[in-house]
Amino acid sequence: MTGATQAMAGHELRLRLCDLPVGGVGIVDEILVGGAVRRRLLDLGLVPGTRVQAVRHSPIGDPVAFRIRGAIIALRREESARILVRPANGE
Repeated sequence: MTGATQAMAGHELRLRLCDLPVGGVGIVDEILVGGAVRRRLLDLGLVPGTRVQAVRHSPIGDPVAFRIRGAIIALRREESARILVRPANGE
């Protein structure tokens, strides 16, 4: 799987959150995980429509720090790969 997927409706580009480059901004589109992990992500503010910016990669690449609703949150690649975002394009 590449980092990007095509949404069926409207052919809109979507990326896994882990593939967002440092400085890149995306809008949460879908969370592809359930259970306690999903609840944790929702509690952190990662709900559809939320603006997220990749701030910094750790020296070994995992975890990645993201700005979410004004807070800096570090997520492991395993978690951020299950969150799909749309590029913000100036939003």
